[in-house]
Order: sequence, then structure tokens, then C-alpha cells
Amino acid sequence: MKKRFVVAVTGASGMVYARRLLEVLQGSAEVHLIISDIAHRIAELEGVDFSGFDVVYAENDNMFADLASGSFRYDGMVVIPCSMKTLAAIASGFSDNLITRTADVCLKEGRKCILMPREMPLSRIHLKNMLSLDEAGATIMVISPAFYTRPQTIEDLVDMVVARVLDHLNIEHTLSTRWSGEYE
Repeated sequence: MKKRFVVAVTGASGMVYARRLLEVLQGSAEVHLIISDIAHRIAELEGVDFSGFDVVYAENDNMFADLASGSFRYDGMVVIPCSMKTLAAIASGFSDNLITRTADVCLKEGRKCILMPREMPLSRIHLKNMLSLDEAGATIMVISPAFYTRPQTIEDLVDMVVARVLDHLNIEHTLSTRWSGEYE
């Protein structure tokens, strides 16, 4: 049986990370995709196209979607990129749209919930919200590529970040070189 994941894309820069994660998951998992209205606009600005993915919830205000219920089973959720607005809403339990409601359900049901902000610098408010979410069971993965892999392209940097997500979702991959503890 294929694993089932929810991928939510919110209004922060870094749409290329979401697109690449979706490309990789598409062949190995059932993916339920939610894209916020502002994410659509930012994706257009950044030249990223999300067409061609299967289960898409075009209406982020559809609180009757199956994802909004704890009875809908899935293996985990990734919010990539995660805007600070979305992060704050999830941290406070303010479930006013399908993305924040699904994350709320994910946390209350004890499922893997990965939030991936791409913001800097971080304010004290951001850090408090992240700590609150960590305490609630979420995994905070600030989008921050490593350079020990000696990336040659932007795609290499993106793959390194997506590889870390796949590791946390327990999905085998060969996207990025693993640290061996040795220098060449």
C-alpha cells in the first residue's frame, strides 16, 4: 500500500522546494496537495508551475474536504514553504482554512507534521511559535541547504533540502550525498 501524504504550499518564497518535493513524491506516494491563493501568486512570480499533480484542493477555504477530519488517514503532512502567518496560526490552533485545519488535525492525531519556514531573520515571536509547535509534536525544518555536498547548481541545493524531508518521511531516495564523516 502506498503511503499517503498531505503537502501544503503557503505564501512564502521558495516554491521550487515544494515543486521538487511533489515531483519526487508523485511516483512513490499518494499526495494530497493544498495550495493557498497567495502561494499561487508567488509561484507565478517565481516561475514555478504546480499543474499536473493529482489530488489538488484548489479551495483553501473548503472546510468540508476530507483532509479536515481526523478520520481521514494519512502518514504525514509537509507545509513547504511555510509562511510565518501559517506557522503562527497552526501554533495557536487558529484553524481558519484547510491548510491550518489539516495541520491541526495532523498534530492532534499524532501524525508526522513538518513545517518548513524560509524566513530570515527570525523574530522572538517566530521562535516562540516554533518552540510551541515543537512542543506540540511538529518538526520544524527551516529551509537551509548544506554545502558539504559541494552543490554545483540550484537544483543540487533544492535536492539537499528535499532529501532531508524524505528522510523524515521515511522514504528511500538518492537525491543527495549523505555525510560520511570524511573529507576528500
